[in-house]
Amino acid sequence: MDKKSISDLEQKISAEKGIHTDFKNDMTYGEYLGLDAILSSQKRLSEHHDEMLFLIIHQVSELWMKLIIHELQAAITTIQQGNMQPAFKMLARVSKIQHQIIQAWDVLATMTPAEYLQFRDSLGKASGFQSYQYRLIEFALGYKSKHILKIYEKDQAILNELKQAYEAPSIYDVAIEALVKAGLEINPALINRDFSVVYSGDDSVAAAWKTVYENIDTYWDLYQLAEKLVDIEDALQQWRFRHMKTVERIIGFKIGTGGSSGVNYLRQVLDHRFFPELWDLRTTL
Repeated sequence: MDKKSISDLEQKISAEKGIHTDFKNDMTYGEYLGLDAILSSQKRLSEHHDEMLFLIIHQVSELWMKLIIHELQAAITTIQQGNMQPAFKMLARVSKIQHQIIQAWDVLATMTPAEYLQFRDSLGKASGFQSYQYRLIEFALGYKSKHILKIYEKDQAILNELKQAYEAPSIYDVAIEALVKAGLEINPALINRDFSVVYSGDDSVAAAWKTVYENIDTYWDLYQLAEKLVDIEDALQQWRFRHMKTVERIIGFKIGTGGSSGVNYLRQVLDHRFFPELWDLRTTL
């Protein structure tokens, strides 16, 4: 920017007579956001330049995950209450957030294997595999694994939160309940089932969703709900794939810092489907 442009900009700013400049007794933008705490939480354990990238990518992703959990839990409640429209807005927001997190892998992938090796040992046994917020998202979507809870025994508050989510109905469980409320015939055993058991599919649910898709005008809300769920699973699988390829690009097939098989584990979870009937009906319609 040349001197004239800078001068013009300064004149425009000075012409804004209403801009507040005295904050001795008022809350500032930074105070509202808690920026002192947020921006001072990047504590590198090495002197390597790229550890800052590694920290920020994962911290930002955790913030986005916090918002995903906030939206998913609210959507589950509103669907249970039969109030679909707010849930659609929440689920659409989740999909947009997911795409932000997916793109974060592109930034992390600018780090080379040689650069990561310079500080990898500083992580010890810490790993993204231990992200309790990611587990809360999986639980909210219906993918539950009891043995994973042992990782969180160090923090009782986190463990209690995970146990509650582990036993609670997922968003697909409440979607199936919505099918029942709409008068569609569903296997009664599904309504009061043990929600800690991973749902694997049911013929009655498949038939119900097929009816919805064949009678869109009659079941418009359920149709919209189904497509919102497909959007979320689609984006989650894209996230998982980008995660796997970024890990492979940076550490190859090494064991993860948390002890997982790394790329091989990430490939396995790609095979899991959260909402199986919603994908199968693409073939059966």
